[in-house]
Amino acid sequence: MSLAQRDHNVIWHPYTQMKTAPLPIPIVRGEGALLFAEDGKTYIDAVASWWVNLHGHAHPYIAQKVAEQLQTLEHVIFAGFTHPAAVTFAERLIALLPQGQCRIFYSDNGSTAVEVALKMAIQYWQNLGTPKKKIIAFRDSYHGDTFGAMSVSSRSTFTAPFRSYLFEVAFIDVPVPGHEAQSLEQLKTLAETGDVAALIYEPLVLGTAGMVMYTPQVLDELLGICRQHNILAIADEVMTGFGRTGRTFASDYLPHKPDMVCLSKGLTGGTMALGVTSCSEKIYAAFLNEDKGKTFFHGHSYTANPVACAAGLASLDLLLAEDTQQNIARIASSHQAFSKEVQLLPHVKEVRQQGTILAVEFEAGATSYFSALRDTLYNYALEQGVLLRPLGNIIYIIPPYCITNTQLEQVYRTIRGMQKLIG
Repeated sequence: MSLAQRDHNVIWHPYTQMKTAPLPIPIVRGEGALLFAEDGKTYIDAVASWWVNLHGHAHPYIAQKVAEQLQTLEHVIFAGFTHPAAVTFAERLIALLPQGQCRIFYSDNGSTAVEVALKMAIQYWQNLGTPKKKIIAFRDSYHGDTFGAMSVSSRSTFTAPFRSYLFEVAFIDVPVPGHEAQSLEQLKTLAETGDVAALIYEPLVLGTAGMVMYTPQVLDELLGICRQHNILAIADEVMTGFGRTGRTFASDYLPHKPDMVCLSKGLTGGTMALGVTSCSEKIYAAFLNEDKGKTFFHGHSYTANPVACAAGLASLDLLLAEDTQQNIARIASSHQAFSKEVQLLPHVKEVRQQGTILAVEFEAGATSYFSALRDTLYNYALEQGVLLRPLGNIIYIIPPYCITNTQLEQVYRTIRGMQKLIG
């Protein structure tokens, strides 16, 4: 029996209608930007395996550091105990994070990092004796699939079965070019009620919405309104962190800095599951009290797992290396050149690019995650040996930083070839 059939007999895959989905593609090995299938076919991982892989698959340096950690300490309870990898990783993250971040809270993934931030924000105001309950988020945003993260995400088919269980959130328009004033006015109106605990946002790029992009200038204005009205700012950098937008964090483009930052995905270079929520000193201080009821009662069995922290430290070493920074600049420059070309092609509605992220939106009626064009584009790319996972009629590239110019050109050539599938 094939690996794909064995999988089909026992596994339930994410975001997949198992009744109609084709058998999954069995991947048996990875190296650099390439994935090797059981049947011998090779695929360029142009989406970094759901945006997590920074440095390429099976990176020997990360593998070495993980192996060393496994021979020393695989795990230890993180309540009342600590270990070198967690402390060192926190120290190094704080040195890199936007100014003002001073504490690291470990969790397991992007959704849990967001849950932690939301709980911190709500309890922060309660601990101060001035409870605020309202959370503001962008329409079309996505922050994860746990209940708190779903609550601050766009109401959609994904959240419909659970809508009555989600807490109320005030949504404002994404400040895309031409809609900046509207978003600013919406935030001002909500801020003036005095009941807003926090604004949560994906800085500069809304990933699952279709790599929707907006400027640092308008985001900084929005954060200025938050500062003026004493509203906490939560930057969800789960996707945008670690160089994806061209700088280490998307927040690095802004003069105003967030109160909290959520990290995962590239946090360990795509090697291990790990989440981080960082916060400012004022957030942390609000939980320091003789009253144990003001403790932050949140934790996970694998909090600050030493092996994951070791992978994160190794990934940081690689990220900060000169050749990686040069690769980030090279990919961004290559995307810019391709953007100018592809936007002139027929059937292209819009091209968006920020750092190493490039999105091409094809004309296909209304933009939709469930566009019939999606499967056609996906299967065509696989036939060309490229893994591109369309968001409906939107194709995006967010590659590992080790991707070669030749591999990038193959990805671009595949997107050019998609023209013949539309119309």
